[in-house]
Amino acid sequence: MKKSVLLGTFAAAALVSGMASAATLDDVKARGELICGSNTGLTGFGAPDANGEYQGFDAALCKALAAAIFGDASKVKFVPTTGETRFTALASGEVDLLVRNSTWTYSRDNDLKFDFVAVNYYDGQGFMVKKDLGVSSAKELDGATVCIQTGTTTELNLADFFKANNITYTPVTVADDSEAQRQYVAGACDAYTTDASGLAASRATLADAENHIILPEIISKEPLGPVVRHGDNQWGDIVRWVYFSLVIAEEKGITKANIEEVASTSTDPEVRRLLGLEGEMGAMMGLDNNWAKNAIAANGNYGEIFEANIGTATPIGLARGLNALWTQGGLQYAPPVR
Repeated sequence: MKKSVLLGTFAAAALVSGMASAATLDDVKARGELICGSNTGLTGFGAPDANGEYQGFDAALCKALAAAIFGDASKVKFVPTTGETRFTALASGEVDLLVRNSTWTYSRDNDLKFDFVAVNYYDGQGFMVKKDLGVSSAKELDGATVCIQTGTTTELNLADFFKANNITYTPVTVADDSEAQRQYVAGACDAYTTDASGLAASRATLADAENHIILPEIISKEPLGPVVRHGDNQWGDIVRWVYFSLVIAEEKGITKANIEEVASTSTDPEVRRLLGLEGEMGAMMGLDNNWAKNAIAANGNYGEIFEANIGTATPIGLARGLNALWTQGGLQYAPPVR
C-alpha cells in the first residue's frame, strides 16, 4: 500500500511538472547549460574523476547532448542522484533528464509519467560474492545476507528469484553503489546484487578484484536508458535522436578522428543528412544542422564511448554482448535519418 501511495505521489508531481515545463529545450538554452541527473558514482558509467569532472559511459551521453544543443560538450552540470532520489529530481524539474543506469519498466513509464526514450545499455541483474564463500551459483545462496539498493527494481527481482527457488535471504539495504560496496567488502552481507554491469564496475575498483566472482545467473531484464518527463515530445525527440546519432555513426564508420574527413568526402545520403550537409534535420527539433556532428565529435560514436569507458580493454572489462550493433548480432539498432 505504501508503495502505491508513493508511486501515485511521484506520478502527480511528474504530471504537474510535465505540464509546467513543456519547453525543456527553451529552459536549457536560457540557462546556458544542461542539467543531467547522474549516478552518485559508478565507475565506468558516471563518476567524478580526480578533478571532480564526471566521466563515463552515461556521462558521455550527457556531454553529447550538450554538444548537440550548444556546440560545447562542457555545458553540462551533473547532479548526483540515488536510487530513491532520482525520480523525484526528474519529476520536480531539478534535472532535465536522467542518464544513470535506470531501468525501463511499465510503472515508471506509466504511473510515474516518464518517458524512457532509448536503451543505451541492455543489462540484467546478477550477484557478486567473495570466492571464499564457496558458492558457484545464486541458487546456493539459501540463508544469505544480500546487499541491495533501495528504490530499485532489484528489490522486487531479488524477492521473486528467492521465492521461485524456494530459498531465503536477509536484505541489507543501502542507498547507493558506494555504500553497497563498503558494506559488502566489510562483510555486512554475503552477496551484493545489482545490474551485472554495476557489479563489474564495482569489482574493478576493488584492490583484490580477483577474489570476487560474479555468479552466472542473470535473473532479470534491465533495459537501461535516458529518462525524461512526459509532456514534452520535442525534448524527448532530441534526447532520443542524439543517442541514435551515436549508434548510426558507429554503423557508418564515423569516428571522432575521421568525422571532418567524412563530412567533406562522403556521398552517402544518410551520412550527409546526419552531419547536416543536406536537408534541415536539425530545424525539425529546434537545433542547428550540426547537432549530430557536434554530438559525435564530443566523445566519438557509441562503440568508441563503450570501449573507452567500460569495454574489454578497461578495468570494467565488459564485452559488447547484447549491446553490439544489430549488424553484429546485438540489439543496438537506430531508425534511419531521412
